Amino acid sequence: MKNYNRYQVYPTVNLKDRTWPNQKITKAPMWCSVDLRDGNQALITPMGLNQKLQFFQFLVDMGFKTIEIGFPAASETEYEFTRALIDQNLIPDDVTIQVLTQSRAKIIEKTFSALTGAKNAIVHLYNSTSTLQREVVFGNSKQETIDLAVFGAKMMNDIAGQYTETNFTFEYSPESFTGTEMDFAAEICNAVIDVWKPTPEHKAIINLPSTVEMTSPNVYADQIEYMCRNLKNRESILVSLHAHNDRGCAVAASELGLMAGADRVEGTLFGNGERTGNADILTIGMNMFTQGVDPELDFTHMNDIVSIYEDSTQMNVHPRHPYAGELVFTAFSGSHQDAIRKGMTAMKTHPEHWEVPYLPLDPKDVGRSYDPIIRINSQSGKGGVTFILEQNYGLYLPKAFQRNAGDVITGVSDELQSELTPEQIYDVFQKEYIDIRTPLQLNYYKTQSVDQDWDLVSIAAEIEFKGKKYYIEGEGNGVVSAFCHAIEEIIGIPVDILDYRGHSMEYGTKARAISYIEARGKDGKKYYGAGTSSSVGKSSLRAVVSTVNKMLTAAEA
Repeated sequence: MKNYNRYQVYPTVNLKDRTWPNQKITKAPMWCSVDLRDGNQALITPMGLNQKLQFFQFLVDMGFKTIEIGFPAASETEYEFTRALIDQNLIPDDVTIQVLTQSRAKIIEKTFSALTGAKNAIVHLYNSTSTLQREVVFGNSKQETIDLAVFGAKMMNDIAGQYTETNFTFEYSPESFTGTEMDFAAEICNAVIDVWKPTPEHKAIINLPSTVEMTSPNVYADQIEYMCRNLKNRESILVSLHAHNDRGCAVAASELGLMAGADRVEGTLFGNGERTGNADILTIGMNMFTQGVDPELDFTHMNDIVSIYEDSTQMNVHPRHPYAGELVFTAFSGSHQDAIRKGMTAMKTHPEHWEVPYLPLDPKDVGRSYDPIIRINSQSGKGGVTFILEQNYGLYLPKAFQRNAGDVITGVSDELQSELTPEQIYDVFQKEYIDIRTPLQLNYYKTQSVDQDWDLVSIAAEIEFKGKKYYIEGEGNGVVSAFCHAIEEIIGIPVDILDYRGHSMEYGTKARAISYIEARGKDGKKYYGAGTSSSVGKSSLRAVVSTVNKMLTAAEA
């Protein structure tokens, strides 16, 4: 990487009294989807007519009120698409189509011809203004560049009068704006404004594209604030943003541009566009949503958005794409899973206010479920395993039990070198802890109180140990204690109960109760077991048997 000295530092804007850093985004901008133009022209295989029609309807359903549909003078396909939308009456009255044109007479004429019969339309004029484009590509002076823009603007004025059935709005873009001297960018835009003479009731759009993203987002924001200050008739102008993503900052640049005074954002879903793409409208809109601002677009069915986008473009949404990727609400890390589980539990006390660690958004707000929030692999921990067992099977493990189960289940994942499904997790838990019946098995039992207050309980039971039946009796301060005292002589080891918990089971499981036992063996280690039954008492004794069997197996090993 020794060639870094071939690249020059991008100049900043002399705007010492900038105000945008203190602003907040408090409302949605005017959105313009350019998926059918910038997005479509960036595809290896562009969309056909039927795909375009379907995608247009999808954008309408999402809530877009302005949709750039293409460059109708560029090809017959683009022209036919424009005509199909108009002739088939597919454009709702509250939706405006936008078309692109260069500042050339024949192209402008064909563009207006394509719009015949449209109710509302934006004609978007552009020409390149940057120093590099002027000098290298076109060989034009500044004045020649202004003359070209003014020529197109005047011609649009003249031709629009011939199409009285259409409510036209005019838009001008100094293409490669971010590579243009700011004073010249303002000069050429003002020259166009002088031609169009917009009013507060009939505004013009000045679109300021970061055609190639050349510097950090703060500089783009300075450029936008500079233009907002220096455009004529600002109250009659809609300042529009069109950021590209060459540096990976198009979303940030658009957000800072809005803070700098812009009114409108052009972009695409998932940022699809040439090179590294355009500003991602979905991400910008959802960023607003998670700050309590209505984006005025419908993202409540995110899976459907992903599906139609992938079907139409043959592009794949990255699994880590903000808000929409398959894995964006999923945590594999043990510490993250534990924090999420605790946050989800705390949410029960304030359901009206979303606040969960590592989840800035409730998945249900975009049509996702909670099922994939936590997924288990070798990097997971007790929190994740506990969450899966709680959410899917209604099992609420005591804290020490959680740690042990987490180690066991993530160990299985590590051994298999794969993620475990909830079904696999439950299967491992069941085999490892629940109702283990060898070498010790409980056949039947009965209890009774030894004293009036039930402080002392006696038990009589039949057990099997290593294939041989025994009748046992014992006493203790509860049924678990009494049973442990009764079996110790038969199994030959002491049973020291450290913790006993139980609860009713939910989520359609057959057994109605489960009990958990934590006990210390004669080797000083802790052992864990569980038991299930329609009877709480029986489930507790089965939990003791499961735990004792784990002790015995360990002792024999």
